[in-house]
Amino acid sequence: MKVLLTAVNAKYIHSNLAVYSLKASAGAWKDQIVIREFTINQSIQHILERLYMEEADVICFSCYIWNIRMIMELGELMGRIRPDIRIWLGGPEVSFDAKERLESCGWLEGVMCGEGEETFAELMDAFNGKRPIDTVDGITFRDGEGNIVERARRDYVDMDQLPFVYSHMDGFEHKIIYYESSRGCPFSCSYCLSSVEKKVRFRDTQKVKKELQQFIDWEVPQVKFVDRTFNCDRKHAMEILRYIKEHDRGKTNFHFEITADLLTEEEMDFMAGLRPGLIQLEIGVQSTNPRTLKEIHRWVSFEKLGKVVRRINGGHNIHQHLDLIAGLPYEDMESFRKSFNDVYALEPEQLQLGFLKVLKGSHMRERAGDYGLVYDPNPPYEVLGTKWISYKDLVELKGIEAVLEVYYNSRQFENSIRWLEHYFDTPYDMYQALAGWYREHGLNEVSQSRMDRYDILLDFASAVIKDEGAVQDMKQLLIYDLYLRENLKKRPEWAADQSEHKGFYTGFFGDASNRQRYVPAYAGYTAKQIQRMTHMEYFTFDVEATAAAGKPSGTGGYVLFDYKQRDPLTYRSRVEKIEVDGR
Repeated sequence: MKVLLTAVNAKYIHSNLAVYSLKASAGAWKDQIVIREFTINQSIQHILERLYMEEADVICFSCYIWNIRMIMELGELMGRIRPDIRIWLGGPEVSFDAKERLESCGWLEGVMCGEGEETFAELMDAFNGKRPIDTVDGITFRDGEGNIVERARRDYVDMDQLPFVYSHMDGFEHKIIYYESSRGCPFSCSYCLSSVEKKVRFRDTQKVKKELQQFIDWEVPQVKFVDRTFNCDRKHAMEILRYIKEHDRGKTNFHFEITADLLTEEEMDFMAGLRPGLIQLEIGVQSTNPRTLKEIHRWVSFEKLGKVVRRINGGHNIHQHLDLIAGLPYEDMESFRKSFNDVYALEPEQLQLGFLKVLKGSHMRERAGDYGLVYDPNPPYEVLGTKWISYKDLVELKGIEAVLEVYYNSRQFENSIRWLEHYFDTPYDMYQALAGWYREHGLNEVSQSRMDRYDILLDFASAVIKDEGAVQDMKQLLIYDLYLRENLKKRPEWAADQSEHKGFYTGFFGDASNRQRYVPAYAGYTAKQIQRMTHMEYFTFDVEATAAAGKPSGTGGYVLFDYKQRDPLTYRSRVEKIEVDGR
């Protein structure tokens, strides 16, 4: 007996926790199970060939909104070329319409509904003839006579009974590691499937600590907790946070999804003392419209949330990722513009502009008629319009999302964008105008290199500002942002000529006292080597003060970019002004 657990992930760096948990829970049958992971960017034919060559007896697919179309095609094709193979599905995308799936898919034998670890272990017993399949709860299947049988729903899994799924790191070296210390959510957000499942369960913190220590020992770059609301139980959350602080080796980052307005002063004080980059936080804001928040059953105080986010930002040690959702009830374009500007003002490291997904089993889908909610009937069931927002509006927001990702979330244009904001009434208006520039010039139709994006932003700024002096200022801001990230091999054509300063650079690094004072991390390198490995640029003003003020501010001079010492949170190079008499 060979059973193939198959995952089709959204990106290569992702891994599928579900299939690894199923295998780890299979007990004595683990040796019969093989896991294969692919991505949605690979061709159907490539995946089909790989699956066929496995020569499995049973194939099980892990189904989500981002991969279900591909999996349904793979299942049908596999059923055609291997009519003898037994095909099963599982996951949130098939748990709410299992019977309909079986009725429409003749190639499908069964569906695992809900949490699958105990179900899969019993199903493996059935595959091996150790129990009748019609005694396994949590499944809907086609019996030997072609009848569709719906077994009883299975109760929620005891988190402490689940085995640790990672016995080694082979194959995970370049991937995000997913981990869960709890399941369920205490909140009732109408768009989320977690709101259907009210029972929150926690894994014993002693087990969690032992398992997290494995990740720390293996020096895993990032562990992403998939807990729906990590801090819904303060005692549980703080015990874990204290442990990772005490055992930190400076290598591993831990990602948590939290509800910010639940954080206490004690917790925020604790977080302020964490190593920069030890943790990062994802915070769902979704909207700042009070009526919208009430309608979607999201009882969050934006005022309190904002205070928490600003407080955490003040520590300069924790990456914060804030989310907005377009297409929610009672949110028109003006309301969304306000929500965007409200969240943008909090200055998160990332602002994710997402679009409502009208999921099967969610309260939002039940109320679709009341909201005039039109959505794509195919996965991922994305909103197409509501009473308050049109499809045309959503297309415009898609354009804003694209430029926001490039020019804000990349963190590669921080000073340039901050300066440019001063030429618009609000940040939203700036991104709206930039998205319009992309659309008018057909820039959405072609891919751009990093340098192309700097050129585009300069062209856009030049058209908006129409002042040659200010455009020259913008060029200095762009050069500063460029060198913050990398030591360019080739300068842009529009960059100011720095040849008159070359003699200063050479003399500066030739002075041993300067090397010791400004670049001590380069001890042992020659002056010429250090000059190649760092960068120095002359600016006519203080760049970061100018970006904040929107006009030339502060004293100009030489700035050293040190790429050996980077900010662990932003990956920016260390920058230091060089004190020079007379300049």
